[in-house]
Order: sequence, then structure tokens, then C-alpha cells
Amino acid sequence: MQELTHYIGGEHVKGTSGRFADVMNPATGEVQAKVPLASADELDKAVQIAAEAQPAWAATNPQRRARVLMKFVDLLNRDMDKLAEALSREHGKTLPDAAGDVQRGLEVVEYCIGAPQMLKGEYTDNAGPGIDMYSMRQALGVTAGITPFNFPAMIPMWMFAPAIACGNAFILKPSERDPSVPLMLAELMEEAGLPKGILQVVNGDKEAVDAILYHDVIQSIGFVGSTPIAEYIYGTGCSQGKRVQCFGGAKNHMIVMPDADMDQAADALIGAGYGAAGERCMAISVAVPVGDETADRLIEKLVPRIEKLKVGPYTAGADVDYGPVVTAAAKENILRLVQTGVDQGAKLVVDGRDFSLQGYEDGYFVGAHLFDNVTKDMDIYKTEIFGPVLSTVRAKTYEEALSLAMDHEYGNGTAIFTRDGDTARDFANRINIGMVGINVPIPVPLAYHTFGGWKKSVFGDLNQHGPDAFKFYTRTKTVTSRWPSGLKEGGEFHFKPMD
Repeated sequence: MQELTHYIGGEHVKGTSGRFADVMNPATGEVQAKVPLASADELDKAVQIAAEAQPAWAATNPQRRARVLMKFVDLLNRDMDKLAEALSREHGKTLPDAAGDVQRGLEVVEYCIGAPQMLKGEYTDNAGPGIDMYSMRQALGVTAGITPFNFPAMIPMWMFAPAIACGNAFILKPSERDPSVPLMLAELMEEAGLPKGILQVVNGDKEAVDAILYHDVIQSIGFVGSTPIAEYIYGTGCSQGKRVQCFGGAKNHMIVMPDADMDQAADALIGAGYGAAGERCMAISVAVPVGDETADRLIEKLVPRIEKLKVGPYTAGADVDYGPVVTAAAKENILRLVQTGVDQGAKLVVDGRDFSLQGYEDGYFVGAHLFDNVTKDMDIYKTEIFGPVLSTVRAKTYEEALSLAMDHEYGNGTAIFTRDGDTARDFANRINIGMVGINVPIPVPLAYHTFGGWKKSVFGDLNQHGPDAFKFYTRTKTVTSRWPSGLKEGGEFHFKPMD
């Protein structure tokens, strides 16, 4: 049985708390490794090392810091297949999905290579008589990130790349469900030239999280996960005087107008609703066709596509559309919510409850589900299911469809499919949701824009990656400077009086 480690001070360090979590193979239901769960003392050791290493790193000029990230990008490309295989083995997602996970993180690293430009301050010459004024962005110090299981490569890179580019040290507490790739990323960063102690990985559970929250040296915390935990981390972290950004749950709607290309809309819903087994915060889990005729046409297009979906382990290769969900508990929760939907009166058009994969009966595979006639009072509408379940809510009008998305407590992402520019423009302007797609089902912004939702999908005023990341991981210092001018008379320097 493999025993994983922490990565502290540039070395793989065995856990000393005596507590471990099982790392499962989601395809087989077997334990494949054990990961140590850090104590507060272990976390404190990493913080001390980070605090010692960080000042020299912050004093390194931004261009040289960027060169480390440039080399890191080369190493990511070199080891892409290796990283994807390790990710798939622990998470369960297909190899193409796993490679995409790494790629979207890599793109943020590429953006952060522009740190010298992003960290430039402002300068005003002669702001007053003989007075110049300028601002500078300076690193926070020791920063930390708590990342989820569903993107074990992408989201850590979304956090540590800008933090490190800004001159901070970063402590990563990844999900204990799939910790191997974060450890590999830390190794690659040091191979790229990052000084020891600037990026460390401390595995753990709530004890490690609380140690991060209450540690007085840690200046900022990033988090991605469920809304209840996001609220806890945001409230606690802010009460301790830390800068905190937390991203929580989602229930993303896709409105399908009568004039939409129905084949395009159906294909989009298949990828956005069932890809990665629905374990994405930007997955489309609610389809909102406008009008019964539109709904009937959409369902007619969806059913055969869903029935053709192939579910299997990542080792089956490119023929697999999605793999297992991450844990037995996740599978149980998905099936419980499906049954609740049936009990509350939704029509289960495609029923995947009896799905079983020969030879992988103990794996956490969940068949694809499609509901119709879902109403907004049902649990399957209100709850983020995080599984391969698509709910169809029929709206009579565009305004009703718009209000469904606007009234939901979550506001992460949304989309509309239409051929009408006026409708699309109105939707984009009025919708109270952070990321909007127009004929794009999963509107995740590219690295040079920012990622973030509204309402109960986010806590904090700055988004992930893009320009916001450089604001989050730095403080602005403004300097007002006046140099007295003088005349040299008789070998002595005399200051001239100033107004």
C-alpha cells in the first residue's frame, strides 16, 4: 500500500499525526494509497519555512520570478500524459478530461508570466510643488489555498501561480481524495527553479483547514468547494484579519429559445451536463426550454444522445464519455436525490439508477439521468447534485426563464441558446450571474479574464485568475515624495524654503 507524503521545505515528508485518509480508485472501489492528515504542528512547520523563504523570493525581480513559471510551463507540457494518468487514477475522470484539467491550469501559469507588467505601479510627477507620488504592489507574505477534488491540477495552479508570481510563498492544502497531482506540481515547480519553501503541500482535513484559518502568519486564503464550507472559511478567515476569497456551489441554467439550433443545444447539454460525470461547478444541470414545443423538441434530441453515452474507467480509452464519481458517498447522494425527484413528481425520462458496469461492480459509476417537468420547489432543482443528472424546467416565456435563473440562490454560470441578437444582449445585460455564455454552454473565461460567480456562489470581492489575481495577492503602497532643493554657496548646501 502506497503511503503518500506532505511536501515541506522541498522534501517529501511523512506525516507524524498518526492520522490517514484512504485514497480510493473510484473505478474499482479499492483503496490504492493512504494520505497523511496533518496536525496543526505540521502545518506550523510549513508556515515557518515559508516565512523564512519568502522575503528573498519577494526581493527577486518579477522578471526572474516569471522565468521560473516559463520553465514550469515547459515541464507541464513534458509531463502532461504522466499528470493526466495520475489524475484520472485518483479522480476517475477520463484521460482527455484530465489533460484538460492540467491544460486550463497551465494557461493561467502562462498568463502569470506577464507578472512584470501586472505588478507595475502608477506614478504622478509634480503632484504638488516639488512633490512626486507613486504606488507599488507588494507581496502579502505567506498565503494559502484550500482546493477541491474535482480539479486537482487546475485550481491549485489558479491559486499558486499568481501568488508566487507576485512574490508570495504559498501553502497548498489539496483535497485528500486525490492528492498525488498537487504533490507532483510542487516537485515540478522546484525543478523549474523555485526556491525551497515557496510552494509547499500540506495534506489534511478540517484540522489542517482550521490551522490555516487561525495561523497569524498566513495573510490570505483561497478556497473552492461547497457553499456551507465557503461561508465558514470566509467568515472565520475574515474574522482573523485575513484576505479571503471563497467560491462555493452552483446551479447553472441554460435557456433554450424557440429559435435555437436544437441539435447544437442538445449537443451542448450533453457535454455540459454529463461531461466529467457532472462533477464541475460550471456544469449545466438545468435546461430551461421556452415553450412546450421547444421543450418537446429538445427532449426528443436529448434522449438518444444520452442513451448512447458510454460510461467506464479511464483505462478504457477515448471511447468513454465519462467515468465514475469520486466516492461511494457521492454516488449514494446522487441516487438519493434522483429518487427524491421521482417522489416529488418530476418525470424521469432517462433512468440511470440501475446502471452497472461489468467487471467494475464495486466502482462508483452512475448512469446518466434526464428529468422533465421539474419545478422550482423540488429538491433536485434547488440542490447542486454534482452528478450526471440534467433537470428540464419548462418555461412559458422568456421572462419566466430569465426569472428562474435570477431567483436561484446560486449565481455561478448560465447560458442562453438563441439566434436572436436582441434576446442574447438583453440576457447578458440583465442576468445577475457572474459568467454568461451565449451559444456557449460552459462559459469559463480564459486566463486573462477573471473567473467568479455572484450570489451564494462566491464570498469576497475579487475573482480568480486574470487581473483580479494580482490584486488579491498584493497590497498597494502609495508613496508621497518631496526632495528639498538647495543651492551650494560657499561650499555649504543650503535648503531653499518650500511653500
